[in-house]
Amino acid sequence: MWIDSHCHLNHSKTGEGDSPADIIARAKAAGVEGLQTICCRISEERDELLGIANAHDNVWCSIGTHPHSAAVQAEIDIPQDEIIAAANKHDKIIGIGEAGLDYFYDFAPRDVQANMFRKHIHIAKETGLPLIIHTRDAEEDTINILREEGACDGKTKILMHCFSSNETLAQQSIDEGFYISFSGMVTFKKNLELQEIVKKVPLDRLLIETDAPFLAPMPHRGKTNESAYIVHTGQFIADLHNLTEREIAQHTKENFFTLFNKAQKTFKELS
Repeated sequence: MWIDSHCHLNHSKTGEGDSPADIIARAKAAGVEGLQTICCRISEERDELLGIANAHDNVWCSIGTHPHSAAVQAEIDIPQDEIIAAANKHDKIIGIGEAGLDYFYDFAPRDVQANMFRKHIHIAKETGLPLIIHTRDAEEDTINILREEGACDGKTKILMHCFSSNETLAQQSIDEGFYISFSGMVTFKKNLELQEIVKKVPLDRLLIETDAPFLAPMPHRGKTNESAYIVHTGQFIADLHNLTEREIAQHTKENFFTLFNKAQKTFKELS
C-alpha cells in the first residue's frame, strides 16, 4: 500500500545487526510495497545500492552526490557522461540525487556545492530521470539555480525531498510543478508551520518518505527510523488532508509512479 520514496538502506546508523533484507522484510510486513534507497556518494555506494535493489522486488535506487560530499575529489572526478550511462543502463536506477545545497552544515564550500548541483541538474535533464533535491537553509539559491539551469521548464522532473523549508519555497515549488515529499518530521508536535504547508500541497504533487535511518515519526521519535514506520507519517498526513489512510496511500503511490515512472518497468504486484 505504501511507497517509501526515500530511505538509506545501507547507512551506518541503521540498527545494529539489521541487514537491508531485514528492513525490507519488516517494511513489506507493515504494508510497504516499494522502497527507493538513495545514493549520497556515487564512488562508494553505486555498486552496493544496485546490489540491494537488484536482489529485492520493488526496491530501487538513485545515483548522485549529496551536498555534504560535493568537495570529495572522488565525486568531483566522476565524469558526467559516466553517471548518465549508468543511469540509462540499469533498470533499478530511477532517480538522480540526492543533490542540492546545504548551508546549515556547510561541509563543502558553497561554490563547490553549487557546481555539483548544476551537474546533477544537467544529468537529470539528459536522462529524463527525476532530480531528488536536498536543500537546507539555502532556499533562495536552490530555486535560483534551478531557474538558471532551465529546470523550471515544465519538463524536468523535480522532487523536493524531506521538505522542511518555508512556505515561500513550498509555493514556488508548487507553482513550478515540482513534487514535494514529507518525512516523519511532520508528525513532531511543534512543527505547526510544516503541518500547514502539507495541507496546501496538492494531492497530485505529494509524496512521503522516511529518510531512514533518520527522523523517525511519532511515536518512534528518537529511535532509529526504518521504512516500516512510514505508516505513521502516512496516517498523520491523511488526517491533515481529512482523508483515510488508504486514500493518502493511493495518492502518494500514484504520484511516486508518475514521477519515478521508470520504476514501473520492474514493479511487481505483491500477493
